[in-house]
Amino acid sequence: MESMKFQLIASSPRSLTIELTNDQPYFSSQAYDVYLGDQKVINNGSKNVISLFDLEPSTAYLVNVVPSGSSLSQELITHGISLTTNEEYVCLNIKDFGAKGDGVTMDSRAIQAAIASCPNKGTVYVPKGTYLCSPLFLKSHMTLYLERGAVLLGAADRNLYPILPGCTMTTDEKDEYYIGTWEGNPLSSHASLITAIGIEDTAIVGQGIIDGNAEQADWWINPKVKKDAWRPRTIFFNGCKDMVVQGITVQNSPSWTVHPYLSERLSFIDMTVKNHKDSPNTDGIDPESCSDVKIIGTYISVGDDCIAIKSGKLYMGQKLKRPSKNFVIRNCHMQSGHGAVVMGSEMSGGIQEIKVTKCFFDKTDRGLRIKTRRGRGKDGIIDQIAFDTIRMEDVLTPFVINMFYFCDPDGKTEYVYSRDVLPVDDWTPYLGDFIFKDIHCTGAEVAGAFFAGLPEQPIKKVIMDKVYVEFKEDAKPGAPAMLSFLDDVCKQGISAENVECLQIKDVTLKGYEGQAIINKGVKELIGGIK
Repeated sequence: MESMKFQLIASSPRSLTIELTNDQPYFSSQAYDVYLGDQKVINNGSKNVISLFDLEPSTAYLVNVVPSGSSLSQELITHGISLTTNEEYVCLNIKDFGAKGDGVTMDSRAIQAAIASCPNKGTVYVPKGTYLCSPLFLKSHMTLYLERGAVLLGAADRNLYPILPGCTMTTDEKDEYYIGTWEGNPLSSHASLITAIGIEDTAIVGQGIIDGNAEQADWWINPKVKKDAWRPRTIFFNGCKDMVVQGITVQNSPSWTVHPYLSERLSFIDMTVKNHKDSPNTDGIDPESCSDVKIIGTYISVGDDCIAIKSGKLYMGQKLKRPSKNFVIRNCHMQSGHGAVVMGSEMSGGIQEIKVTKCFFDKTDRGLRIKTRRGRGKDGIIDQIAFDTIRMEDVLTPFVINMFYFCDPDGKTEYVYSRDVLPVDDWTPYLGDFIFKDIHCTGAEVAGAFFAGLPEQPIKKVIMDKVYVEFKEDAKPGAPAMLSFLDDVCKQGISAENVECLQIKDVTLKGYEGQAIINKGVKELIGGIK
């Protein structure tokens, strides 16, 4: 009997996260047990990403992962992989600062005092209990650790949420300083329950819960109407570096749940993100104009898109020219949402070098979802996008690339929906290369794929290689994408409009009706459907 192979992907002073090295999306094909030395700490595990909590700082642990039911020999114990937790200078328990954790007392001041008192390489420890609080502001070089049973619960009174100004001129009036943001523009918004601005090297770790408590507040009432300021998120990083969120459950968000903004080197590992299916604009994780982002081992089920990669609307895109780039999304489970992995629609700064692999898309409306439109601008370039080793079940339309997305107040105007060839100008976005490989989809209903490029700016290249799409027998009709004057369809194959090159290799469609490929302006079609 041999150990199963794995690698370390995240560590903190009190936790380790490992990832099995296999080719299975999200779930291991074989149940396993995890040992620290000779002690079994996980029995009959199933996920590819595994976290170990409540460890001691600066301590080496011998870790083994073996098939469930196997006995662990002394030889395996000796040859386990040695993994060491991070250094910790001091651990500050928030109860020592006066936090009650009774779910009634407002604990914000006590928790904020602990954060302010935390030195470099210190931990702010949140023990079991429910801590009612208004927004908390993190600082650099610290760990916020929530043990199992700990809940940070957002206050229901919007008056307790400070306002972050959207745009402030610098003192010399030569530049702009951005704090608040809303849907791609620098607009005033409420501070989030966990807010981090301009900090680095900070982690939020543990098995506890960060609960935005939106259902008890008025955030979802007339959600598209601005009141004193736009709605908060639950976790908001602005201008941060080297941030880690690991193990935590985040739920009941007022709007986008986790929103990293103008940040870099971010890791979201083995998290859970949950919102009500009908909650408005409660995307899961929405990195905006961020670089070097890892989302690994995370489960998301929300009321909008699960992961939505963004880079601002036209003003911010042209001003900063800061794309979202170099993302790895791996071993994630997206269940229920408008789209599993989405790019746009706020993408005016561009989106580049995105790799999505070994993921499970489950009961989302769409799998891959690209959303853009005229008006996003010439810097709105989406390119070098690769999906491989993906399993989809009951996804209504597995692949959607839509350059006529009818968002914003002017989204249903003729300028956006026109199929006429318009000038390519400073308002015209660009979509480059997309590769979809080793993807297995069952339970589709609406369409296998829907690709709609602009007549003046076609999608450059789409490659589908080793793709299987099977439709439900009792499929119901629906709209494959959100654009004007699109009729509902059912069991439609691949619709491709304004694509320069569509390459189809080893692609199977089962149970479709009508044409396998609906060609509406593909300049070069290579291959065909089995």
